[in-house]
Amino acid sequence: MSEDWKSILKKSITRPEQILERFKIDIEPIKAVVEKYPMFISRYYFDLIEEVDDPIWRQCIPSPLELQDPYGYEDPLNEEGDSPVPGLVHRYPDRVLMCVSNSCATYCRFCTRKRKVGKPAINFTDEIYLAQIQYIRENPSIRDVLLSGGDPFMLPDEKIEFLLKKLRAIPHVEILRIGSRVPCTLPQRITPKLCRMLKKYHPLYVNVHFEHPREITEEAERACGLLADAGIPLGNQSVLLRGINDDPEVMKSLVQKLLKIRVRPYYLFQMDLVKGTYHFRTRVEVGLKILENLIGKTSGLAVPRFIIDAPGGGGKIPLQPEYVLSMDDEKVVLRNYEGNIYVYPQIPRESEETPSTLRFHRPYAQLKR
Repeated sequence: MSEDWKSILKKSITRPEQILERFKIDIEPIKAVVEKYPMFISRYYFDLIEEVDDPIWRQCIPSPLELQDPYGYEDPLNEEGDSPVPGLVHRYPDRVLMCVSNSCATYCRFCTRKRKVGKPAINFTDEIYLAQIQYIRENPSIRDVLLSGGDPFMLPDEKIEFLLKKLRAIPHVEILRIGSRVPCTLPQRITPKLCRMLKKYHPLYVNVHFEHPREITEEAERACGLLADAGIPLGNQSVLLRGINDDPEVMKSLVQKLLKIRVRPYYLFQMDLVKGTYHFRTRVEVGLKILENLIGKTSGLAVPRFIIDAPGGGGKIPLQPEYVLSMDDEKVVLRNYEGNIYVYPQIPRESEETPSTLRFHRPYAQLKR
């Protein structure tokens, strides 16, 4: 029987001195970072670190570089400006994000809500939850609700069910979603009991966060398997991180391993402009090159959408490599994954011809590179 998730959580790494249990480093610079940006690492995730500065280390161990960011913003996506009631973000017409937890199993050093991590501005009570739910009830355009945080799966089963049951009772709410990194950083939290409860509230989707192939462990596979067996579609949201997953082969390995554990790669995010995270940022071209390394070279199921969440609250904007070379009234000139050029004929504008009488341009040309 695997160790209970609450027991693992009690052994979490919360002080720089605990790092010395496994790694002989100078912790004085880390202490200065922790004063501003707290640390919390589940014992499970800490044990995935193999050596200093490896991809797991970089995601969870505080770095002095966090205090040397001249460019970032505390709230780069203007979530506070799009928050009509405490903890709820309403940016898109038909959906809202409910922050329902202040806790995470591990504090990711690149968190987009780094301003709140370990020092919550809101104490989530039933009164706060009910105010969020009342807002949703009074806005019939909202059909999709995402529970976020913190991490919703850090709440007790009973509190998660309280929220899901209240939301499911609202007639115009069609879809419920949960965003969680627990399957990656504390997979023991995903229990058969939790999944039996979640199964009652379909359609329910869970988006998980895996950033590197080494995070796909037997424990993570078991956790994702329990969720999938409960009929919950799983999508993965990765953040493009310098020195962690900004290599095309690393990302290909990650997305292929995700599919093997029944998780669909969903988003690859360009790093948000979060204060204290500049050292994680890559150029946008890096993400486009990663997509080019995936498209046509592995299953389309394995290719996430590359996204920039626009600064200031502009919302998610998808980016693609340049496959449309030109387009006019007669044809579209396309480049495929091998670099070959093809022509696709357009139909005439506002043509009175029926499909059976249309005369297409021939041949469907493949042009020289």
